[in-house]
Order: sequence, then C-alpha cells, then structure tokens
Amino acid sequence: MAEERLKEFINAHRSLFWYTPEAEKENISPGLLVETILNYGTMDDVRSLFHIMGIEKVADIFYSAKGRQKLNYYPEIYNFFDLVFKRYVPRRS
Repeated sequence: MAEERLKEFINAHRSLFWYTPEAEKENISPGLLVETILNYGTMDDVRSLFHIMGIEKVADIFYSAKGRQKLNYYPEIYNFFDLVFKRYVPRRS
C-alpha cells in the first residue's frame, strides 16, 4: 500500500524529475526522491512525503547521504532539515 502511494506521489511530482526518462520515474531511488523533494518541493510536498514514508525513514535517508550525495543538498536546506530532524526524530543509540 505504501509503495503504491509512493508511486502516486512521484507521479504527482513528475515535473521535479524532468531529467529522468518517463519509463524510469516510478523507479526513482528513495535517496533521489528525498533529496529532490527537500530541495525543490513545497512544505506541503515535504509533509506528504513524511506522511507516506514516515519522518524517521526520511531522516535515515537524509543522514545516509555521504560525500557528493550530501553536497547535492543546498546548504540552507541541509541545515534546516538537520534542525527539523534533530528536534522531531527520536535519537537512536
């Protein structure tokens, strides 16, 4: 069910993935989806993504970005969501 909702979400935001071939849009990786929505989506898009994937999963994907992937986030976006996740996602030991 969640996978179907995720595909619907990607289809609703197709224009953000203009560089991805049409046949591949439903196969976008979770990392690319999170990066694109956080960088270019509206706050309503972000809330929808949190609702579909769960804020913990989005935070895990966000923090798993290393090296060049991490640099794909705009600095102000990275800082903002770092603060959001630190406040609203329970710490894991």
